[in-house]
Formats: sequence, structure tokens, C-alpha cells
Amino acid sequence: MSRAEQPSRRTVLAAAVAAAVTGAAIPATAEAVPGTEAGRADPDGAPAARVDYRAWTTFRDWRSGTARGTRPVAGARPGVVIGAPAGRTDYTDPHTGRTAAWEYATWTSPVHRLSVPATEVIASWNAHTPSGTWIQIELKGTYSDGTDTPWYVMGRWTAGDGDQDIRRTSVDDQGDGRSSVWTDTFAIDDASTGLRLTSYRLRLTLHRRPGTRTTPTVWRLGAMGSDVPDRFTVPASTPGLAQELRVPRYSQEIHKGQYPEYDNGGEAWCSPTSSQMIIEYWGGRLTEDQLAWVDPSYADPQVCHAARYTYDYQYAGCGNWPFNAAYAATFDGLQGVVTRLGSLTDLETLIAAGIPAITSQSFLAEELTGAGYGTSGHLMTVIGFTADGDVIANDPASDDNEAVRRVYKRREWENIWLRTKRYNASGKVVSGTGGVCYLYFPAHPSPRQRRALAAVGVR
Repeated sequence: MSRAEQPSRRTVLAAAVAAAVTGAAIPATAEAVPGTEAGRADPDGAPAARVDYRAWTTFRDWRSGTARGTRPVAGARPGVVIGAPAGRTDYTDPHTGRTAAWEYATWTSPVHRLSVPATEVIASWNAHTPSGTWIQIELKGTYSDGTDTPWYVMGRWTAGDGDQDIRRTSVDDQGDGRSSVWTDTFAIDDASTGLRLTSYRLRLTLHRRPGTRTTPTVWRLGAMGSDVPDRFTVPASTPGLAQELRVPRYSQEIHKGQYPEYDNGGEAWCSPTSSQMIIEYWGGRLTEDQLAWVDPSYADPQVCHAARYTYDYQYAGCGNWPFNAAYAATFDGLQGVVTRLGSLTDLETLIAAGIPAITSQSFLAEELTGAGYGTSGHLMTVIGFTADGDVIANDPASDDNEAVRRVYKRREWENIWLRTKRYNASGKVVSGTGGVCYLYFPAHPSPRQRRALAAVGVR
């Protein structure tokens, strides 16, 4: 996002839904999304779970689903691929106008019953999509009244954008009068009715050019379901860690005016810039050949590359959460998920295990001391905590790379990240970000990293 306090495209979409449903909570959006409630307790005093993340990643997982033309593959990183295609289909790319034939095969997950009856679900995936291949991810759920949703498209993804590839895209105008998909987020239209999603299935459709042996490979498919409480403030957590990770620093602001075809240029590239920082923290590097398309006069060409290859042609932006996680997983040895966390204690657990996080937040300039800007939706990278418990963040909305490292007051930062409602510059009540984050980590985490991820619900 830019530094200005201006509505993102998805904030506008959310407001439109809220206006249509009197008294309803503002639905989630990919740049400003409500989330979990840190610290809410049940009658016995235990924190109430607000997030359910489930993923399919193992050979046993891939054997458990329903296959039509797909087959599981074993190895160091088990996955699912096209075996014998189930059929052919024509797809007209809405962003190029080209119609092409594709062979396809499908894998459908078992039904997952949510431990948290959810107002929102966000799917994410990790896949290898060679040129001439792509995947579609769909979700079908069951409501708390026993009725079902339609099959919703949660994304059409390919790592490339050449002539052999489709344009990666979300799909607008999906809804059944009770729920809708807003870019990358399934949301109950009117949470105040008590309607929730209690279970879901995910369906993968793998595509390739007819007559070829090339296949996509999907290694991880998952979804995060969450309930969305209304809150302007959240309980304060107690500092418990003083540690800082050495994460590369990149500014989005130095890319202003560069490649405006990708979300109007660098000023809006907070998400891919944050992604690139953590990708390189884990050792991900782009080759000279991969970067050859970038103007050689531009600094940090890898940030331009990240913007191009996370760009959602329907949303017309680089802030599609699952697309960023999928981009991270195109680097050898990395995987990525989209989830929600419940407190800064969760972030401390991850930092202690060497895992930085990309967080989503929105705020007025006066609500975050030292930021110097306000935003309706912004991504930054949390890399540690000071001895006083304050948040150390690599904030891409900085004048240059040297200025990217920031220290933000713990209480201010925690509240703007975890709240689900806030007042904008006009005094209007709008949605907050609710603890959404991207987590990128090794394909084969260390025992300590596995324990930390499990502690925040990611396996």
C-alpha cells in the first residue's frame, strides 16, 4: 500500500458488502481482514481457539483424497501430479482473450470439520507449475444449518506468465446470498445471524497442454478457518523474548513509478517486497537470467520480479495473500502458508525458532509512533523484539533500504495488528486486520522449527 490513508480495492469491496447487510460485521478483505481474538477465555479460563489451519502435505494425505486422473508421488517432498488425465476442457483466459484446450485431472480432499465454526476461510498452496501448466483451487463448505455452499474458486495459479501460461487470477462475483468470495477470502455475508461454516473440502484441478507429459506438482494444500469477533482493542500480552533475526532490508518506495502495470508501481508493493525479504533470509535467490527482463538501472531487481510474479490479474494488485505464499514456495526448499495468529506471544515463539513473519495491519499515522504514514492495509516483516518487548519490523514503506528497520511500540503495534475494527481518517468504522500473517519456512523444518509452527497451529 502507499503511505496515504486511502482505501484499498478490497476495503472498498468489504464496505459494499457491509452496506448491504444492516448491522453485520464488515467482512474480511485481503488487505484489511478481521481475525482471531487474542486472550479471549472460556469459562474454565483457557484461551479460546479462534483459528483452525489444516493442510494436506504427506504421501498418506495425498492417498486419502478422491482422485480423478491424479496420482500421489512419494519422496522427500510428497505431492500430487497428473497421472492419466480425466479429460479435456477449454479455458478462455479473461485477461488475454485466448481460448486453449487443456488436459486436466482432479484431487479432492476428505471433508475437514472445523474445530472453529468459521466466518472466514482462506486457502493457500505450494506447487511447481512448469510452463504450460496451471492449477485451480476450489472450496465447498457446509453451513451450520446443514446446507452446502457452491464450489467456490479460490484461485487459478501458475508461477509463470508467458505465452504458454494463463494469467494467474482470482475470480470475482462468487456468492450464494449467504457467503461470498472476496479475492482470496471466503466470508459469511452476515456474521450477526450466527451462520457459520462448519466443514469444507478443497478440490485441486491440475491442467497441462494436451499431448505433453509435463505436470504440475502440488506439495501443500491447506486452508485457515477463523471466527471473527468484533473488537477495537485487544488484551495486552507480556513481553517474553529479546531477539532479532538478520533479515534483508528492502524498500518498496525506491520502486515508485517502476512497472506501473503491476499495481501502479513500487509504492503499492508492500506484500511482494516483504515476501522477497523473507525468501532471501531463507537463502532464496534469483538468477541473472530470471532478472534479465528488469531495467538494469533499477536497484533491487528481485523486488520488481516478486511484484510481477505475485500479481493477480483480476484484483489488479500484488496483495493476494495466497499468491504471495505460493510465490515463496517456488524457491527451492521453501514452503509458505497464510494463517492467523492470536498474540505477540505467538510471534515470539516463531522468532525464537528463527522464523520471521509477514503481518497485515491498518492504522492512522497517529496510531503507530514512528511510522510517519497511515494505511488502509499494509504488510511488513516482523524480525524480532527488543529487551522492552517492542516490535522490530522491516517496514518496506520506508524511504530507502537503510531506513527499513523500525522499532514500534509493543502495545500500539499489537493492537493495530490484532483488532478487527477501527476508525479511519474520516471517523468511519472500518475493518481491522485481525492477526493475519504469511509464514515462510523450510520444506524440512528443524525439530525446533516444527515445534514452534505446531504451537501456532501450522503443521
